[in-house]
Amino acid sequence: MTTPPALDLWDAPAATGPLDATVEVPGSKSLSNRYLVLAALGDAPSRLRGVLTSRDTALMAAALRALGARVDEDGTDWAVTPGPVRGGVEVDCGLAGTVMRFLPPLAALADGPVRFDGDPQARVRPMGPVLGALEALGVRVEWHGEPGFLPFTVHGRGALAGGAVDVDASGSSQFVSGLLLSGARYADGLTVRHTGATLPSLPHVAMTVEVLRAAGVTVDDAVPGTWRVEPGAVAGRDVRVEPDLSNAAPFLCAALVAGGTVRVPGWPAATTQPGALLPGILERMGGTASLDGDVLTVTGTGAVRGVDLDLHAAGEVAPTIAALAVLADSPTRLRGIAHLRGHETDRLAALAAEITRLGGHAEETADGLVITPRPLTGGTWHSYADHRMATAGALVGLRVPGVRVEDVATTSKTLPDFVGMWSGMLAGTHVAATA
Repeated sequence: MTTPPALDLWDAPAATGPLDATVEVPGSKSLSNRYLVLAALGDAPSRLRGVLTSRDTALMAAALRALGARVDEDGTDWAVTPGPVRGGVEVDCGLAGTVMRFLPPLAALADGPVRFDGDPQARVRPMGPVLGALEALGVRVEWHGEPGFLPFTVHGRGALAGGAVDVDASGSSQFVSGLLLSGARYADGLTVRHTGATLPSLPHVAMTVEVLRAAGVTVDDAVPGTWRVEPGAVAGRDVRVEPDLSNAAPFLCAALVAGGTVRVPGWPAATTQPGALLPGILERMGGTASLDGDVLTVTGTGAVRGVDLDLHAAGEVAPTIAALAVLADSPTRLRGIAHLRGHETDRLAALAAEITRLGGHAEETADGLVITPRPLTGGTWHSYADHRMATAGALVGLRVPGVRVEDVATTSKTLPDFVGMWSGMLAGTHVAATA
């Protein structure tokens, strides 16, 4: 992997003693952007409470406004008023997979062309499966570069018949979710069949099905790998967004690295978020976890155990778990995460490069990483414009003095006040994310 040019460097603070902190993480990005899409397609206005305020949700809101919806923000309470889907507009996807993959199926309902583009890093993220599905449904897609990647234009015709499509979503569950979210607005509904290898991040598809049903949409997922969305109205709703459990990962892992206790309030008793797997993972790696009411408490001793983990259902926490594994007392194998090569960056190559740069040993496998702990030294940890790479570097820095995280501001993608929250955790204060 080519090392990116160095940007601003942040001196990751090392822990000076056991932690004792309560960290309130903001709303789920995955839920926030799903709710926003459904609200824009609704038959009545919606109010979304506890929305994550970050670059990804700002990009989604701006895109939906361009496409004809009204989105009014009051802190973390957002009001969405749907409108006819407009063409003749451009959508800036930034580096947000939920924008670039959720909105082309919606743009197929526009009354004219919708051009999509994004950050330079976004132009290497695969788009072919979702756009191929739209083409199979009769939508014209115009490519402005390499087919299957940004930039491109979706030529909306004001309506779409829908029907059935086959999609290889082995590269990202977002290909399925993006199609399902707009399927109820197609005249004949939509049936999506996954035709590839193992579908990664299946909890995210379950999340999509859950939010659709909560909005009154009929979804049949009785046949594994096949989803049928019936045509019909999408109800406007008043809904509260759960905290982002994956964003809680670096804070909870910090308890294992530094020792002590970190508490996260608002933890749901039941959820489709993949981050719900964290307590069990951290217990396997040497911590203890307990849920008292809605407060998840994780306590560690500073000792971390190596593990063999299949993370296909929760690949988004893999960079954090990899950083934790670097500090373990034995090797770790992370499996089922080949799809991370198509995320904000090639996360497997990036993790292997940065771990090795600091003196560790990480070897890529066909579907993951094998990490063998070695003594580490300080140095620059490159983020590759990837928010989870940046937070992984901060976690390593808790144990290894002299780690400097490049472009920590990239955490604004999903966690705008990460640096302040991290510092507050180390100071032992009650940390609440800023809107």
